[in-house]
Amino acid sequence: MALTTLSFETPDALTDAFAQDLVSILKTGIKTRGRASLIVSGGRTPLALFKQLSETELEWDKVDVTLADERWVEEGHEASNTSLVKNNLIQNKAAAARFIELKSDADDANEGVNAAESNLASMSQPFDALILGMGEDGHTASLFPCSEQVLDGLDMSSGRTCIAVQPTTAPHQRISLTLPALLNSRNIFLHLTGEKKKQVLLDAIDNATEAQKPITAVVNRAPVTLMWAP
Repeated sequence: MALTTLSFETPDALTDAFAQDLVSILKTGIKTRGRASLIVSGGRTPLALFKQLSETELEWDKVDVTLADERWVEEGHEASNTSLVKNNLIQNKAAAARFIELKSDADDANEGVNAAESNLASMSQPFDALILGMGEDGHTASLFPCSEQVLDGLDMSSGRTCIAVQPTTAPHQRISLTLPALLNSRNIFLHLTGEKKKQVLLDAIDNATEAQKPITAVVNRAPVTLMWAP
């Protein structure tokens, strides 16, 4: 396990530092390989970060952005991570970035997995930066401990980059990057705020199996930087 914790006094201080780090990583990717790739997560926590990144000078036309997971809902639905990212990150100066869709017109996430994998294959890999969140049940991306698909998502030998997931403790069918796809990243960040989430993470690391708390599967296998503020 290689977890590095960077703690900040306020969420605003975290956002400022995190945005600077990400821009530096993306600039290096562009300079070194011609394009850079960024995987983000949904939810409320990254909104301020998205907005700050969107106002930052960068060769955004050379950046590919995608999601660690998506709910299988139409764009425009209040639960759509695609809408959240397009409305908060792919704006302003970052409007030139190329957004890679996970969600397609397929009726079911199982039917959309191949298209999502094909889309992801067009991105510069290993991904330059991955930003993960974590739920209070220890899920990350849409690798839910409650789902029948959790072991498939954690399987390092599956050869799949995406998986369809049906959580039993959260609404909506999902599509999620698998553990090996998530780990195929040069820089992995876990973005958390609040004492409760931090304690969930520490308890998971100390006391849970990977299937019980899937976030531990990431922390167990790769260097992860925890960006945390109260």
